[in-house]
Parts: sequence; structure tokens; C-alpha cells
Amino acid sequence: MKNLTLALALGTLALAVPLSSVFAANVPCEEMLKTLRATEATAKTSDADKAKIADLETKGIERCNADDDKRADDFFTQAMKVMGK
Repeated sequence: MKNLTLALALGTLALAVPLSSVFAANVPCEEMLKTLRATEATAKTSDADKAKIADLETKGIERCNADDDKRADDFFTQAMKVMGK
């Protein structure tokens, strides 16, 4: 019974973690930045959204340069969401 409870708890936890966070944690920030820039080049965004994206990209690059891939990818993922990706 104890193992079943543990399995259910772990399963619930796994479902609670957003997929984008799991994806972002496994991608080097340099690769994620390339993807962001390629998407940004073709995205049609408002001036307000462009400012948000630029801010998130700058924060992500800052974290990437500090070898903090996880947080950098989080910023890049947020920027992708602003573009609807």
C-alpha cells in the first residue's frame, strides 16, 4: 500500500510539472536562443509584445552568459509564449 501511495504521489507530481519547463531544462540555452531568434524573425507581434520579448531575451542572455541554462531557458520560453509559440 505504501508503494502505491508513493507511485500516485510521484505520478501527480509528474503531471503538475509544465511540459515546457521539462523541455527547457534539457536544452542548452544557446540552442534555445537560436530557436527564439528564428521564431522572432517570422513572428508578427505588436510593439508592446516586441518590447516584452526583447526584455525576456536580454534577461535570458544574461543568465545564459552566467551558465544558468535553466533560468535562461525559462526566460526564452516565456518570450516564446508571448509570440504564441
